Amino acid sequence: MVEGRLHGIARYALELARRLPRLAPAWDFSVLAGPRGLPPELGPLTPGLPVHRCRAGFLSLAEQPALLESLARVRPSLFHATSFSLPAAWPGALVATLHDANHLALSEEYGPGRVAYYRLIVGPTARRARGLITVSGFSRDELSRRLGVPAARFEVIPNGVDDRFAPQPPEVLRALSSRLALPPRYLLAVGNAKPFKNLSLLARAAPKLPLPLVLLAGAGAAARHGFPPGTRELSAVAETDLPALYAGAEALLLPSRYEGFGLPVLEAMACGTPVLCSRAGALPEVAGEAALLLSPDNPDAWSTAAHRVVEDGGLRAGLVERGRQRAGASGWDACAVRTLDAYAAALRLPPGSWRAA
Repeated sequence: MVEGRLHGIARYALELARRLPRLAPAWDFSVLAGPRGLPPELGPLTPGLPVHRCRAGFLSLAEQPALLESLARVRPSLFHATSFSLPAAWPGALVATLHDANHLALSEEYGPGRVAYYRLIVGPTARRARGLITVSGFSRDELSRRLGVPAARFEVIPNGVDDRFAPQPPEVLRALSSRLALPPRYLLAVGNAKPFKNLSLLARAAPKLPLPLVLLAGAGAAARHGFPPGTRELSAVAETDLPALYAGAEALLLPSRYEGFGLPVLEAMACGTPVLCSRAGALPEVAGEAALLLSPDNPDAWSTAAHRVVEDGGLRAGLVERGRQRAGASGWDACAVRTLDAYAAALRLPPGSWRAA
């Protein structure tokens, strides 16, 4: 899953891989990557672990036999499948993180192949896994209902935020703005071109927004969704620049119709940026009362709310303070500790047995 532009599932795997060896130094960890290994531009997310290459890519026709061959070669005591790419034929101890059920809930966006994969591979393999993790109560309930796995089998371990995501010094913001040709003041949207990300709503709202929109959603997303001239499209941003991109924005706009978590919400909050997000999926659970929750179907509500955040200093200050408190309670170390306890349970070891003596 770690290839190309990073998404939430890839970030989850990388953040854990950075932390697990430090927290459990008596255990040996390694990474199973795709045929090309890990991308070279991961920056601070680069894990310092041995990397084993699987001979086939994610969800390719040869994925399952390649996974089996890789695990037989590496011979781990436990394998953590950090996405829905689960090794169906491997008999060893398995912990699986299923982040959402969007391939089933939004089957029309993915086609019958993904639905069949979930039905034939993910569901049966998840039912026999020794440990199941998901990232929100929303995803737990969705996965339970759509896969027929009891909700009690899932441990909800929320995603975290790295300390790099924080308010940035003015000189850092000015340097990024100059390098990326950003508007002096801007609103930020982060996502991709998939329909459930609902970027078309922002395209309709854009003419009435109080500030220009900076769109980080991959090359060509602005044209595909009909964003007006004046939209600053970024096809990609270096990992080291993300905190400043968030921190320089007047607000983050996230109109998704379906999210198993919604990590940009917490990343923006940690950077001191107010968040406007849709009242859909896990977003209300992640944002709590620290964001403005809006309908994913009403572009006028988004432009009105954006004006309020930009023009009402009291509202903005309240969102910033509540957001930073919300993000501050969510760290990747806490996620990693609970994940290690899930490993211990899967290995039939006492909780905390992974800690150094």
